[in-house]
Amino acid sequence: MLTEYVEKILKARVYDVAIETPLDMMPRLSQRLNNALWLKREDLQPVFSFKLRGAYNRMTHLTDRERQQGVVAASAGNHAQGVALSAKKMGISALIVMPKTTPAIKVEAVQALGAEIKLHGNSYDDACSYALDIAEQQGRTFIHPYDDPEVIAGQGTIAMEIMHQHPDPIHAVFIPVGGGGLIAGMAAYIKAFWPEIKIIGVEAEDSACLKVALEKNERVVLEQVGLFADGTAVRQIGEEPFRIARKTVDEVITVDSDELCAAINDIFDDTRSIAEPSGALAVAGAKKYIAREDIRDEQLVVIDSGANINFDRLRHVAERAELGERREVLFSTTIDEKPGSFQQFCQTLSDRGITEFNYRYADSADAQVFVGLRLNGDEERKALFASLDQAGYQWTDFSDNEMAKLHVRYMVGGHAPQVEDERLYRFEFPERPGALLRFLTRMGQRWNISLFHYRNHGAAYGRVLVGVQVSNDEQDDFHHFLNELGYNYWQETDNPAYQLFLK
Repeated sequence: MLTEYVEKILKARVYDVAIETPLDMMPRLSQRLNNALWLKREDLQPVFSFKLRGAYNRMTHLTDRERQQGVVAASAGNHAQGVALSAKKMGISALIVMPKTTPAIKVEAVQALGAEIKLHGNSYDDACSYALDIAEQQGRTFIHPYDDPEVIAGQGTIAMEIMHQHPDPIHAVFIPVGGGGLIAGMAAYIKAFWPEIKIIGVEAEDSACLKVALEKNERVVLEQVGLFADGTAVRQIGEEPFRIARKTVDEVITVDSDELCAAINDIFDDTRSIAEPSGALAVAGAKKYIAREDIRDEQLVVIDSGANINFDRLRHVAERAELGERREVLFSTTIDEKPGSFQQFCQTLSDRGITEFNYRYADSADAQVFVGLRLNGDEERKALFASLDQAGYQWTDFSDNEMAKLHVRYMVGGHAPQVEDERLYRFEFPERPGALLRFLTRMGQRWNISLFHYRNHGAAYGRVLVGVQVSNDEQDDFHHFLNELGYNYWQETDNPAYQLFLK
């Protein structure tokens, strides 16, 4: 079987449209993890994904009659662009069926390559079923995204490039897994010549169709799949990829969304490029493997499979990357509702960098505060909570609470009609360690803080929204204090957003 695929890979025609992508060292991540990590840059392909290789290689095997009839494919992104560009290069008709939920940026990218598009259904399965009907009705050839020997061979050319780009011994190659075409082609080539190299698949934990199939020794249809790593969100591993994978794949590692966000950040730090979530799977899996095996000084290859990410998703990626790296902790705690309690609590946090602070007055006795802190790993997390225990604070760790991370952190607050003489201010102050504590220390000793929101955005200036109880008699004193404080500020008491949602 492996010999058959090696021959197909050696004969694969991909370079009419694809490029031989570089294998780049990741210097910062390698130094941090004490291993050499080499990044295969498939994000640099003309369609920003490896999918072009398999699609074009399959289409070069079309007969003259099949070329005249044209091709059809189902895809929400990378495969669609690969088929469209291949068809344009070959001068044949291509029809792509995409789910109605496909982001406009991906639809426009396929249209720009000259393919005809039909939007159908709300999932890949709906689109695929419709595409197969079209293939039968119109006589078009269906180009499968992964379950086809020629597609698999096209993807396998990545392994061929790696092995001549890195002639020194390799400990393991980490490969993202969706339907399995990529890992099948690469594993077949590598294991044929270098059986000692570990082939490690990496899947999103909510789309782990290969891992489940290997455990049960049969293909399984997942009830549902997560959508964050949408490029690999496949409910069932392909039949032919599974036949190859069960003989060549050493193990499958799964990672969560926060770990993927951290891996996207790692790739950006080393390359200044932005991987899509599925494109960062291999990096996330390698980090998990290194921590588990406690290895050092090994040569590891990771595949950056694509960079087709919507710009608006970067907000979520940036928000969750530090949590995925275990460099941020989110928790709530209860403090006394009285002047000075903020300052006392912040002193307990020591010099740790505060990334988030959410608070809204609830009652006259206790205050519930939602806090984010920057730290280094689980040991410092344990030390933090030990110090809170020693100081007598009750706390709840929300770092692994998906609802808290996704929703509750943005919903802390509400109306507080029982708060008297509240005035709302927005501040800017230079963002440096200890700046927030100094701000609270100077303000919280004289006036009761009834609302507080702060989030570190990595900018030069910190931005804080503060509600303060200031009576009419104290107004002049308070404004004198603000002017002495020296920070830019704006009064927002009359802001309609405050009046509608917070007052």
